[in-house]
Amino acid sequence: MGNSEKKLYETTEFKGRIIEVKKSEVLLPNGKKANREVVYHPGAVAILAINERQEVIFVKQYRLSVDQELLEIPAGKIEQNEQPIDCAKRELMEETGYSSNDLRLIADVYVSPGITDERLYIYHAQNISEQTNQSLDSDEFVTLEYLTVEKIQEGLENLTFNDAKTVIALQYYLNTLDDE
Repeated sequence: MGNSEKKLYETTEFKGRIIEVKKSEVLLPNGKKANREVVYHPGAVAILAINERQEVIFVKQYRLSVDQELLEIPAGKIEQNEQPIDCAKRELMEETGYSSNDLRLIADVYVSPGITDERLYIYHAQNISEQTNQSLDSDEFVTLEYLTVEKIQEGLENLTFNDAKTVIALQYYLNTLDDE
């Protein structure tokens, strides 16, 4: 059995439009029982996109969960039966008005595996082109911001970015600059 836990029973505590919360009783490796609460999420994507001026494209939006506006790379939830790469193309277009058929997966991570099964796929969109205006959902209010490498380095040093997916993507970007 190793360090794994055996699920003894599970109940749904909440089922919403996006997430489902379940409570489980588990048998621990030492034979004791414990309770676990897990948030089940369909997964998400995030996109590192650099425009023709070599600026990274960000979205700035208010996040109720942390009660502040955050500067993030474009991202969104994977729809049912949607492949992550298709979601990335869709979200890039909807949130920024840019498109790319040249996306490369740079990270595949669990957001917070202690409480959720949410899996996040981070893509680098290359050879992007501006196609249209943003096509936001009716409950989305985001503004676009464009930052140079210098501003990104400054922001990372000053802890300006506090969104994990954005920090991962920006560190990747800065680490690959020498490769170009």
